[in-house]
Amino acid sequence: MPTKLTTVVIEASDPLRLAHFWAQALEWEPTAHGPIIDGPLADATGIRPPDAGDVGLLFVPSMRPKTAKNRVHLDLAGDADEVRRLLALGATCLDIGQGAVPWEVLADPEGNEFCVLPRADVHGRLAQICQDAADPSSQGRFWAEASGWSVVDEGDWGVSLISAAGDGPTLVMGPPVAPKTGPNRIQLALTAGADTDPSAEVNRLLDAGASPVDVRREDAGGHPSRRQLLLDSEGNEFLLLGPSQAEQPGAGA
Repeated sequence: MPTKLTTVVIEASDPLRLAHFWAQALEWEPTAHGPIIDGPLADATGIRPPDAGDVGLLFVPSMRPKTAKNRVHLDLAGDADEVRRLLALGATCLDIGQGAVPWEVLADPEGNEFCVLPRADVHGRLAQICQDAADPSSQGRFWAEASGWSVVDEGDWGVSLISAAGDGPTLVMGPPVAPKTGPNRIQLALTAGADTDPSAEVNRLLDAGASPVDVRREDAGGHPSRRQLLLDSEGNEFLLLGPSQAEQPGAGA
């Protein structure tokens, strides 16, 4: 199995509460994690689509306050009734200077921006995973190489990619780019294939345009960390997880 995009990692002051909001918002299910997850991921809480789709959300504890617009956000599909449902769950309306647009901008209970798009051509409630990009074409090529997803559309607005399965959310790269004042609070995560040599996979990503981050760690047993933090071609942090670190369906959030 090749390396693929499996997870959006979201920092949270209260991971359980935020996971509960997003589980209700997306109508997804809580997950359990493999026993080798180390460091900050050890206390993470995850949710995934009930049909075991390609991408889930993982909420990790963090004391860092949110001080700026996120470079990564989620887009949900829905109409005015869906917006009202999300507000009743604990979302709030948000003005980020979007002006008159055909979508609604909301914030989750910890202030993370997300949009509700009037789209019907999606499978499930999660329509898009969006990451800011100054050079969408270059970013699209990098993430296609890194994740195995394919570029399916490109324009002045940016580029969109879709998984090999052809369903689930699209991955969208485009402007504007939020200022970077520290590590991104929301990060994409790849999971290596079961037959993949982790060192070789890191080298493959570096050859594709990633950069290393010097955060070498050991887990509680004194073994090297099974996750690698890297930077993409525009300096956004992303994780490469070992194959046993993918969430497993079942445990409660």
